[in-house]
Amino acid sequence: MNILISAVGGQGALLASRILGKLAQNVGLDVKISEVHGMSQRGGSVVTHVKFGDKIFSPVIESGTADVILSFELLECANYIHYLKKEGTLIVNTQKIEPMPVITGATLYPSNLISEISKLPVNLYTVDAVGLASRAGNVKAVNLVLVGILASITDIEKSEWKKVIEETSPLKFLEINLKAFDFGYNYKDSYQSENSYIYG
Repeated sequence: MNILISAVGGQGALLASRILGKLAQNVGLDVKISEVHGMSQRGGSVVTHVKFGDKIFSPVIESGTADVILSFELLECANYIHYLKKEGTLIVNTQKIEPMPVITGATLYPSNLISEISKLPVNLYTVDAVGLASRAGNVKAVNLVLVGILASITDIEKSEWKKVIEETSPLKFLEINLKAFDFGYNYKDSYQSENSYIYG
């Protein structure tokens, strides 16, 4: 499976990639991860390529070959959507974080991203991950909400995912992270019933 994670620095994308890498190892799969941090400490793009399977030779996902894009922010989704294969799965947090050119007034934040993304031939999940993370107890648990949605569409047992979260989460955040993961994991059923047209 090829999974591309796109985010803004500080959103927890690197923990999400560590969870995926550890999960693959735990279930006996070969895994390779390539991280591009950019200006992550100042709100720049953070992009991670995660590939796992029986045997992985290259850590890089080529354009048009990602099975899943896990996007933590709308504009970051638009910037990397070309990596997703036709009829791949797009999981996107609807949060908007203005990049520096928007903050300085040099350009405008696109106003119609969700409607444009909805037209694509993909399996789409849009989610207010910030809202679900807040319900779990910490708005910074967006990453675990998105990982939970991803987990719900794979054939890897939920218990394996939770085991990895327990292994990778700081103890003081473990309860919140598990709750955020559960919110994400259970999101698919309600979303699919509300948006059945996307799935035919």
